[in-house]
Amino acid sequence: MRVGITGHTNLTGGGAQAIYTALIQHLDAYGGDIIGVTCLADGADQLFARAVTAVGGVYEVVLPAPDYRRVVPPERRHDFDALLDGASIVLATGEKRSGQRAYVAANRIMLERVDRLIAVWDGRDEGDPGGTADVVTRARAADLPMTVIWPAGAERG
Repeated sequence: MRVGITGHTNLTGGGAQAIYTALIQHLDAYGGDIIGVTCLADGADQLFARAVTAVGGVYEVVLPAPDYRRVVPPERRHDFDALLDGASIVLATGEKRSGQRAYVAANRIMLERVDRLIAVWDGRDEGDPGGTADVVTRARAADLPMTVIWPAGAERG
């Protein structure tokens, strides 16, 4: 099963743990035969990569642009680097610089590569192209099966 992720980047500490636990519970139901596809953004995407590994799966990374690491908060770069190194493959979008265009392109590629989508989403639409609500809208338009995960205790900062 190929499963993609979209989700918020600005998760709070306690909420992040609740989301990680919910991701593991959800992914575990697939029986370990999982290939996750993530853009490896801070927050939900990185929790997803860890959860996929925890249930015995592997993950691919769609890197929005070669300079993407610069948008990762400095205190999270070590984690980002380790997760990037753990990817089974890393795909490029062809975009030169990180930004809205690169994020839209990365999400498009991710959606094309998956059978299902997990959205770590609080249901709010901020209208940002390439953001979580935009990816949810695109997945729905493509009739891609999707599960929204937003457990009790999940919060955005």
